[in-house]
Amino acid sequence: MKIGLGLYRESLTDANFRFAAQAGATHIVAHLTNYFSGKTPQLSRGLDDAGWGDCSNDELWTYEEMSRLVDRVEAHGLKLAAIENLSPKFWSDILLDGPDRDKQIAGLKQLIIDAGRAGIPCIGYNFSIAGVWGWSRGPFARGGAVSVGFDLSRIDPAIPLPDGVIWNMRYRPQRQGADPVVVSDEQIWDRLQRFLLDLVPIAEKAGVRLAAHPDDPPVDRLRGTARLINQPEKYDRLLDIVDSPSNSTELCLGSIQEMAGGDIYETVRKIARRDRIGYIHFRNVKGKVPNYYEAFIDEGDIDIVEIIRILKQENFQGVLIPDHTPELECAAPWHAGMAYALGYMRALVGMADLLGPPRH
Repeated sequence: MKIGLGLYRESLTDANFRFAAQAGATHIVAHLTNYFSGKTPQLSRGLDDAGWGDCSNDELWTYEEMSRLVDRVEAHGLKLAAIENLSPKFWSDILLDGPDRDKQIAGLKQLIIDAGRAGIPCIGYNFSIAGVWGWSRGPFARGGAVSVGFDLSRIDPAIPLPDGVIWNMRYRPQRQGADPVVVSDEQIWDRLQRFLLDLVPIAEKAGVRLAAHPDDPPVDRLRGTARLINQPEKYDRLLDIVDSPSNSTELCLGSIQEMAGGDIYETVRKIARRDRIGYIHFRNVKGKVPNYYEAFIDEGDIDIVEIIRILKQENFQGVLIPDHTPELECAAPWHAGMAYALGYMRALVGMADLLGPPRH
């Protein structure tokens, strides 16, 4: 098992690459979508029409851009493990089944080919229309550390999406009088199936894994749209659409634990045994839908040591990243929170042989 660090686009700096190496990470997961565009990178409830930000001018990432990033990361003795999330601009009509779907599929095919040429082995994606929405920030974690939480009773999950917004980002200008987006369970699964049938063969040839993130928050519906992976068993349905390692999971432990049903240990074992993990978001939470918050890695409801035992037994050789963590009270809250998580993860992985067999 390998330890990595996820970095947003504006955080892909030499200083943060050095921080990752100093904290014991060997891999980077890079977000190339600029969610925040100069704003403080904080998870937003997105209750205004803009959501996180505006991606309407985004252009498809090129081989040259991705290759330069690989070179920059490797210059610090690190490896680029994955690109996480696609800009909504790139696949809005794939998600919405709009008139530019075929054109956008062609663009993603080229992006996957170019990523493979650049030496990027994995692309994480979240097949979601409403995306991450409804969270709030507060002193939820141990000692009053600032974290993010979700309380369904404090929001209206039926608030419609503003026109021109998906995945909590604006991908085109708003059209006055447009009908709200409504998507059924059947429709979103049909769109996912077509997406995978189109792209997995291209990913196989390119040597790239497509890794699906589960829904967070894992509610049944959000903002008029069905959710896709909001129960652990739905990962089985996704993986069975195309039986290929290029059809994999971005296995987010926190999101799976937040789900109302299922057993996280059984889920991790099953997916690891199938060799369908692109990489793992290694984070912890307390509570479940409809009320939960993100906790320190050693504080939440997941027995994080047991997860390592299972991954070791199933011979998982891939990358674990902290995803996001509670912030520590100091001059560098984000860096301190990440350093704490990375150190804890590095210690667990380093002593995996001494932890004994899984208990589940």
